[in-house]
Formats: sequence, structure tokens, C-alpha cells
Amino acid sequence: MKTILKKAGILLLAAVVGGFAGAGAYKLMEKKNQSAFGTQVPGKYTKYTIGNITIPSFDFSAVSEVVTPTVVHIKTTVESNKSNGNAQPQNPYNLFDFFNHGFPIPQGPQQASGSGVIITDDGYIITNNHVIDGADKIEVILNDKRSFSAEIVGTDQQTDLALLKIKAKELPYMTYGNSDSLKVGEWVIAVGNPFNLTSTVTAGIVSAKGRNLNLLKKEYAIESFIQTDAAVNPGNSGGALVNIRGELIGINAAIASETGQYIGYSFAIPSNIVSKVISDMLKFGKVQRGILGIRISEVNEEVAEKHGLDKPRGILVYEIMENSAAGDAGIKKDDIIIKVNGANVNSVAELQELVSRNRPGDKIKVTLLRNNKEKEIEVTLKDANGYIKTTATTNKAIKELIGAEFEPLTPSELNKYGIKNGVKVKRVLNGKFKEAGIPKNFIITSIDKKKVYKEEDIYDILGKITDGILIEGINTDGSKGYFGFGLN
Repeated sequence: MKTILKKAGILLLAAVVGGFAGAGAYKLMEKKNQSAFGTQVPGKYTKYTIGNITIPSFDFSAVSEVVTPTVVHIKTTVESNKSNGNAQPQNPYNLFDFFNHGFPIPQGPQQASGSGVIITDDGYIITNNHVIDGADKIEVILNDKRSFSAEIVGTDQQTDLALLKIKAKELPYMTYGNSDSLKVGEWVIAVGNPFNLTSTVTAGIVSAKGRNLNLLKKEYAIESFIQTDAAVNPGNSGGALVNIRGELIGINAAIASETGQYIGYSFAIPSNIVSKVISDMLKFGKVQRGILGIRISEVNEEVAEKHGLDKPRGILVYEIMENSAAGDAGIKKDDIIIKVNGANVNSVAELQELVSRNRPGDKIKVTLLRNNKEKEIEVTLKDANGYIKTTATTNKAIKELIGAEFEPLTPSELNKYGIKNGVKVKRVLNGKFKEAGIPKNFIITSIDKKKVYKEEDIYDILGKITDGILIEGINTDGSKGYFGFGLN
């Protein structure tokens, strides 16, 4: 009996000592974490400045208070059935697109929801393209429960981003952080509206960077996701991924799930991609994407051995496209790209991201290996059509060529002619329009069967046509009019 009691006493003593040791270790870790995460939140958010508050270890309440008012709830309505209702997800990485993925859609108006991030005090809002794609009506609900109708400023399928605008002032807004400086293991916060539960905050760490999931299935698609384990669910799409300083470092876009619900990992578009795309939309109305014009693959052990590398690194160029920026600069098949503007590249996603931050006409420095010798080449980027000029320059050239000025239609004019879209010819000068006989006040409803809603559509459509053009619309007497001409 004494032996048993003696053993029990030893076990109890060990437990007590272990408890004190654990407490001491916890205090030590807490002190270290306070040092690592004791970052001050910058006071640069309209009406929501916190001041010099130090964020305690594992306490995100202060930064959450700052960023939550900058994230909105987006509700969309599709007036008619725009899906066949039978499509099933083809990829376990499920984008939160209720219009096109995975769920049978009944007839009649359909509603879906997502999130968005306010980036200016006068109402510009970032969200995912798949949140608003195909929507006939977009409603934005602020954190203070005010509701606004939103218009689309620009969309980009290649990055799954969209820019909205609401008529509001003095709004709280979020500022961009530098996603390049984000480190694996760093704490991040996801803010959004999952399952219509507004203003939901979850936390996690950065699990990986530069993930390419082949989700977008578009030519020249840019995928270089930030992977996190912060809980993200349907409705979080378009919401904010934030660092502990309250800066926007990503737009939440997808989760890794076979069910469509969160099971461990989520993915966000890096802020450095977001800021460039949104800047283009604000300045040009569309994204100005500079491309190299090459087909590439990652370097494995077999490729590395073939090219005499000591280990796999860089990106292999296996095809040079015709009339490409890369070809013009002297990049060749079997070159291995190892750097862009001094930054190392070891994955397709990294190369795509670094190049995508530039516009047509921008010059970048590409460092490559050729015959196992390092070589630096300056490349002047082109757009997808092989031009080095931005759309703003292209639009000016088209405007001079066609010789016309335009103005939007009023609601009464749309109602008068029984149409839902169109742009009025305000003035006809010397150019293709005059030669074709297109008169002043003619309403253009479509060009080559593509509907025209605004003036930018005219330049966008004409900029992609190299031969004959058919313009359809409404004459001043209400009759239908047709005009054809060539751009050459």
C-alpha cells in the first residue's frame, strides 16, 4: 500500500511540475508572440481610426473593428435562367459561382450573394467576376445596413476580378498591402458574408503562395493564389483577406472542396495583382495586360538534367508565339527563364504574376539560361493582339479613323424606340462613318452582332476587327438601319 501511495505521490509531483513547466513555456511563448505580433494598426481609415493600439497575441478584435466596415454584402439577381441547370463541377476546387457551377437552377428570377471590399471613400468596390457575372441587378449592402444599387465599372475573367461603383460618400475603405512581402506562416484574417451571414471574421495563417489551380480555364488567365487555412465558405467570394496591420493583401476567390463547403484550405488573389487590374479598370475601363507570347512549363529533374542544371529551377520556354514580344526580343525555344526584373521565378504562377503587373509597351528584364549560360534580355511587352500600345492609345486611333463622337441614350429614348441598349452618334466628322453614310443621331445597337451599351464598347469591338464591319441600329425615324465598311 505504501508503495502504491509513493508512486501516486511521484505521479502527482510530476504532474504539478509539468503544469508549472507548461505555464512557464506558455508565458515565454506569449511574450515572444506579443513581440512578433505587437504591430500597431495605422490610422488611415475614414471614421474608423483606432489609433496606437497594440494588437495582443492571437487577439484580432482591434484589426477586425477596423476592416469589417469596409467589407460589403453583394446580392445579385438574374431575371431569367442563364444556365442549362445541368452543369456539374468539373474540378474539386469549387469557385462560388451559383450561376454556372454545380446546382440545378429552376426557372424564373434567381438570386445569389457574395462579398466586396470598399477601396475609395466615394464608393468603388472590388469583388470577384464570378459573383456578378450574368447578373441583371446588383445590390450592395453596407455594414451599417444601408443599401445601394451598383453599376459595373469593369470586369476581368482572366483574374476573376470585377470593379463596382455605388453612389455614396465618406465611406470607410481599405488600403492595399504588399502581397509580395507576405510570408508563409503569417497570420491573416478573412472577412466576408458566408451563407448570408454578414460581417463574418475568420483567422488563419498563410499556408502557401503562388498556387496555380487551373480554375479559370481562360487563355492568358493569371492564377497565383495565396493559400490559407482561414475558414471561407460560399458568400465569402470577393471578400477581404487582411494582414494584422489591417491592409488588404488578397481577395478571397475559391476553396478546395468536393462539396462546395470549407474543409481546410481557401485561396485568395494577391493584392499586387488586384491593385494593377483595378488601376487599369479605373484608368482605361479594361485591363491592359502585357504578355510575353510564349508557352511554358516548369522544370523537373529530367529537364534540368537535359539542360545541364545542377537542380530543377526556372521555367522552360517550349514555344515562341508568332509576332510575340519574346520572339522580337530574342528569347528562344528551350531557354530557361530564371528571373523577371530581378525576382526569381520557379513556377508558372510566379512568372505569370510578375509579367501580368505590366502593360503593353512596358519594358521588363528577363534573365534566362541558354546553353547553361546566364543571359539578360530586355523585352517590350505586347498585348494579346500583338500591339505595344495601351487601349487608351488604340481608342484614340480608332476614334480618328471612324471620325465620330458619341453620347449615351436617355431612359426616355430607350423607351421611345423600344430598345434596351445603344449609343447615339452625336457628331460625324471626316472618316469611315461619313464615308459609309452614317448620319448624326443614328443609334448604334450592335457591331458585328455584338451589342453596344456604351461608347467604350464601340472601341473595344472595332479594336478586334481587321476586315469588314456591319453596324446595326435605329434611324431617327425609328426604322432599322444597316451600314457596312472596312477599317483598311
